[in-house]
Amino acid sequence: MVNDKKLFLASCFALITTAFSFSISAGTLKQLGTDLGYTAENLGYINSLWFFGFPIAMIIGGLIYHSIGPKKIMQIAFISHFVGAALTLYAIYFVTDASYAMLLFSNLLMGIGCGCTEAACNPMIADTYEGDTRNKMLNRFHMWFPGGIFLGALISELMNTMGLSWQSQFWLIPVPALIYFFLFRGQAFPEPKGEQASLSANFKAMLTPLFIFIFACMALTAISEFGPQKWTGLIMESSGAKPMLILALTAGLMAVLRFFGGPVTKLLGQTGVLLGGAVLATLGIYLFSTQIGSMTYVAAIFFALGVAFFWPTMIGFVANKVPKSGALGMSIIGGIGMFSTAIFQPIIGGWIDSDIAEQSALGLTGTELDLAAGQATLTTMMTFPIILIVAFAILFFWQKSSNKVAA
Repeated sequence: MVNDKKLFLASCFALITTAFSFSISAGTLKQLGTDLGYTAENLGYINSLWFFGFPIAMIIGGLIYHSIGPKKIMQIAFISHFVGAALTLYAIYFVTDASYAMLLFSNLLMGIGCGCTEAACNPMIADTYEGDTRNKMLNRFHMWFPGGIFLGALISELMNTMGLSWQSQFWLIPVPALIYFFLFRGQAFPEPKGEQASLSANFKAMLTPLFIFIFACMALTAISEFGPQKWTGLIMESSGAKPMLILALTAGLMAVLRFFGGPVTKLLGQTGVLLGGAVLATLGIYLFSTQIGSMTYVAAIFFALGVAFFWPTMIGFVANKVPKSGALGMSIIGGIGMFSTAIFQPIIGGWIDSDIAEQSALGLTGTELDLAAGQATLTTMMTFPIILIVAFAILFFWQKSSNKVAA
């Protein structure tokens, strides 16, 4: 018998593991670069391997979900999470010329673990629930990504206050991994539903204009969310606000919003949520690029309001509007989001290095230089949600006209 509550709880701890690996690496990025002598572009490549591993695992996981099942995929997730965390700890405690290569590989493994989590848990939850309940539970599952970032950021800040080393924070990552491993042990899993289990039906559904459109939009929603978040520590350190508190505020608010995602989506509709999110995300990044001090926290609020529903709504949209794409469709959509983010990580790092050089040539130094360069990079990042405003406006009217025809 399927114990849906225990499976859901285990899935949430798996996503907390993903969140810890994201938030702790984001919060310690500057110290890692300083202590190990890496440029922003070097750090971008380390980040990118996490984001490359994620879509690789999601897409392969989507392809094999119906043949090997979510249980085995989550076993792969645990091994990847655990070994990835162990290699990271070894690389940062015993620094050698090989540390950079080890960090690249460990981040790839961590990304694979995180991608397996999405590949297994999204379709498992979609198969367990239906209709509005499915939207609600997907939002509550995905609330634990920002929720985990919130917890990780607060614990990280507490450890900094206690004078503990930045390296010690990486010991947190295996904790939720061990919890989900034991929660999943011995559990029965739900069976995939009907036509969704056919790969030929999945591929046919993914060749429709609506899926292709959402596929393109997901590349931009993901980088709009993860671009500013992953570089918060490095960019905002000179703004007069504490980077980990910005990350905690953003993630904490996103978690609360996703908890109530079901009623919000029911009120505004999925396309209304996406369009409103793009507008607020643009405003949030604009404020990040122009404000300092306490106003940076205000920027974080607008940014969180904007990106909170992007990921679960895009997954839920595919589950509801293109149901025959099945587990593979959801994995492909999540995969392209992470693949896009992976591609842009070293590019963003290159933007930061370039903006530092440009602002330095104007005579700026120290914190003024870091702040001006970071805000210039954020201005460039604002392009992503601006494009989404146009795209989601098209989607809004497209779906509205489709509903009228159907009626």
